[in-house]
Amino acid sequence: MSGQLLSRWLLLGEWRARRLQLLVAIIAIMLGVALGFSIHLINTAAVNEFSAASKSLTGMSDLTVVAAQPTFDERRFPEILQQPEVAQASPMLEIMAGVLGFQETLRNPELKIIGLDVFRAAAITPDLLGIPAEDSQFDTLSEDGIFLSPAAMEWLAVQQGDQLTLTLGAKQVTLRVAGGLVRAPSGQRVGVMDIGAAQWHFDHVGWLSRIELKLHSGANLATFKAKLASQLGDGFLLVEGTNQDARVHNLSRAYRVNLNILALVALFTGAFLVFASQVLATVRRRAQIALLRVLGMTRQQVLRQLLLEGGLLGTIGALLGLILGYALAAIGLHFYGADLGAGFFAGLTPSLHFSPMAAGFYFVAGVGVTLLGSLLPAWEATRTQPAVALKSGSEHEALAVLRFPWLAGGCLLLAAIFVRLPPVGELPIFGYLAVALLLIGGVALLPWLAGAFFGRLSKRYERHPKGAVRTLVLARLSNASGLAAIALGGILASFSLMVAMAIMVMSFRLSVEDWLTHVLPADIYVRTVIRQDARGFTPEEQQLITSVAGIERIDLMRSQSVLLDPDRPMITLIARPIDAHQPANTLPMTDAVLPPQALPKNAMPIWVSEAMVDLYQFTVGREVRLPLGDSTQIFMVAGVWRDYGRQFGAIQMQLADYRRLTGDRHIGDAAIWVKDGVDVNEIVKNLRALPFGENLKISPRNEIREISLALFDRSFAVTYLLELIAVGVGLLGVAASFSAQALTRIKEFGMLCHIGLTRQQIRRMLIVEGGLLTGFGIIIGFVLGVAISLILVFVINPQSFRWTMQLHLPWSWLAIMAFAMLTAAILSVYQASKPAISRDAVRAVKEDW
Repeated sequence: MSGQLLSRWLLLGEWRARRLQLLVAIIAIMLGVALGFSIHLINTAAVNEFSAASKSLTGMSDLTVVAAQPTFDERRFPEILQQPEVAQASPMLEIMAGVLGFQETLRNPELKIIGLDVFRAAAITPDLLGIPAEDSQFDTLSEDGIFLSPAAMEWLAVQQGDQLTLTLGAKQVTLRVAGGLVRAPSGQRVGVMDIGAAQWHFDHVGWLSRIELKLHSGANLATFKAKLASQLGDGFLLVEGTNQDARVHNLSRAYRVNLNILALVALFTGAFLVFASQVLATVRRRAQIALLRVLGMTRQQVLRQLLLEGGLLGTIGALLGLILGYALAAIGLHFYGADLGAGFFAGLTPSLHFSPMAAGFYFVAGVGVTLLGSLLPAWEATRTQPAVALKSGSEHEALAVLRFPWLAGGCLLLAAIFVRLPPVGELPIFGYLAVALLLIGGVALLPWLAGAFFGRLSKRYERHPKGAVRTLVLARLSNASGLAAIALGGILASFSLMVAMAIMVMSFRLSVEDWLTHVLPADIYVRTVIRQDARGFTPEEQQLITSVAGIERIDLMRSQSVLLDPDRPMITLIARPIDAHQPANTLPMTDAVLPPQALPKNAMPIWVSEAMVDLYQFTVGREVRLPLGDSTQIFMVAGVWRDYGRQFGAIQMQLADYRRLTGDRHIGDAAIWVKDGVDVNEIVKNLRALPFGENLKISPRNEIREISLALFDRSFAVTYLLELIAVGVGLLGVAASFSAQALTRIKEFGMLCHIGLTRQQIRRMLIVEGGLLTGFGIIIGFVLGVAISLILVFVINPQSFRWTMQLHLPWSWLAIMAFAMLTAAILSVYQASKPAISRDAVRAVKEDW
């Protein structure tokens, strides 16, 4: 028989012998590859689309001049245009306008409007040029014409010539859809109009958002950038294309990395299931492999054969995973959007593109983990002497070789070291490695733990024996802890991760609930249709709001975006009334605060979120400079507060200080306390009766809380799904492991039948054994899961999202999960026992030659 024919014959025979185990291994690898590949495709599509949309707004510019604040004086434009290095300059004004009538049905009823000089924009941003009707060529300069991208037209359900009503603050603006854009990126919702008309309609006369610059050929970009930055001062930033790309990727990087890690959990579980399957297959075929060795098969041939079997598993699973992953990506984009519910890429509808490079990476990963799972049992099979392997009972020696107490100790020690290390590139790389090391160390420690636990239990039971079945169960579990650990590994990996994720998500959710209670003390919150409205409410409109009968107290707030670093997303500056002596009455403070008397005379207090400490080192007591008003102002960090609403940083300051520095008397939000005995609905009705009432977003406190928690659950929907899939893979692994172990013990069952045990007793023995094993695995998995959850809560989340939370253990949910896992495992054992004990006892014993 030729080598290839023998290999094929052995392969087909093995696949026929253990169809269930191989199918489970393939499913595990398939799901791991599919989840990772689908999340990668969705994230890549979203980031690329968002990046393309950003680049379309800057076009072919070499440099973009922006202010730290949203707008700056347009008198800066001639100064920049006169620079000798500048060939072309295009001023632009960006406005986020509300879409009237959509605020009750859409989460983000905002349309980005860009005002530009069509003659200057043609040389730098030609993609933003509108296409007017043939008989209305001057509509690009009209005072009421707006050109919409195809995605915006579809979203707003308008056509050329229709009227479009938009809002900014309490003001309504009606524009005419004059046409579409030349080459707007697919899925980007944007409108373009003449810059003068935009300034006039939206109360921004004399203001710009940015200036796009095209330099003369040969101009040194770095030198010019340094010179212009010096001339403009601290309140301006000069942004290159690389800065914008970095800002786009930083926007959702932590979220994307966390999803990818969760997807790899399924692949890790699949690798372990392959390892368990191959170990049990090697134990079952131990005599067969030894016989082949006696007949002339070399160690290299045996190793190659066993790795070939594992490699084929990985190849089939990886190929199916790529197909399933592409389908899941299409479904995810359709139902959850580009950000999978997290809210990073609202307003985008990216198209899905197959990535050969990513497909190759995940294919290699799927095959690689399968080969790694097959390598150790294959190596053990080749190193065992044939004479030893042919003896009955030698399989326990094989499992003894797989014990690695030094590996367990080393992994746990490294995990303890890694949790104390700082993030790498603002990502908790060492935290993720600590979680992986805890899992590996826990699995490696299982044989010793199982042997110690069941050995002690067996000795205690020997004093008071109560039946043959229990005696046999404890004798086996205490003396075959290696084989028991194979089944326990799947339970440990899946249940510990399930416990860890449940604790983390519940801790986060309850922390968010407590945070909402603290930050939403008022009865009613009033704002404009869009958040951080550039116009807000004028002093006259504020007076009308405060004059509504039944209001006991009203706090006015102003918020705006501020750019401190061109490589990072914008932070949020919030101005509101704050008691400097007791800021905890308003803000959810995390630590001690500086009293007003501790501040220098020339410094004003600010209170920063936790993200500002991590990203910008705004620690308590530090003096910082912020571009506010006409110049840079000196502030001192007086405290740090917890903020779950703004991941990239937020600063709160006194409203009086903000108004004195900026002269801005507008506000965007109002918190209203209702007098005792006054119906909240009556106040809402009176607010709606104001002249601009239809432009208001009025939300009672409970409504904001419910919406916020619903958004939280939506953003974690994918996390829940990944967790359930990992648990499902673990349960499949438990079933496959028990089934495979039952088949390896057919000779044992035959002997037990010979000495008088009935098949019902053997089945009961297997069920008790499986229940004890599963219960022990659940206990160890719970301990390991709590340890992993501590890393998730106190290391990975603060380093990923820059916020802290309180630890909460959902005992009832954990008990339900433990009961479900125990029930599923017992049912799996019951089903696996049927074929094993149905074999003829005499035939089974005869095989023991």
